[in-house]
Amino acid sequence: MPVMPINLYGDKILRKKVQPIKDIDIELVGQIKNMFLTMRKARGMGLAANQVGLDKSLFVMDISCIEGFEKIKPIAMINPKITYLSEEKIYLDEGCLSIPDLRGDVERPEKIQVIYYDLDMKEISLEADDWFARVIQHEYDHLQGICFTDKLDAEDQKIIKRELKRITNRKIDVNYPVTPKER
Repeated sequence: MPVMPINLYGDKILRKKVQPIKDIDIELVGQIKNMFLTMRKARGMGLAANQVGLDKSLFVMDISCIEGFEKIKPIAMINPKITYLSEEKIYLDEGCLSIPDLRGDVERPEKIQVIYYDLDMKEISLEADDWFARVIQHEYDHLQGICFTDKLDAEDQKIIKRELKRITNRKIDVNYPVTPKER
């Protein structure tokens, strides 16, 4: 299974709303396995399909490394749809494999409900809160063409503008493969 290169901030595919998946075949199963491998090698907790150049409504996540969430099994969510967002919101620090070395406090609903399909195309409804909800929302945003930096306040966006340009131009060091700069 190969590690897939990760698209970085500034790549067009990260701003594109992805296409729904119609069927699960051997190729998709292989891509999901590669996405898990890529996410783990890059030391991430989640990875959306468009982050690795796939125009598919899919993300993988594994938050078992977070204290208190060790029992949450790795999940591949196919065609996810968030159906409920709580009014209670919390700020937490977020980062992203497509925006290396940048972090920011993002306000998100504390609790959510999501419907998705598993590898058997069985519909699953799941309630999540805290970090579990946060990672789902972060990856779901990717599938909508939204990056966590879009959710930062205007002052923080000004502060990180120069660093985002460095990322777009690949003037960064990361310990995982990334795509070449788009022309």
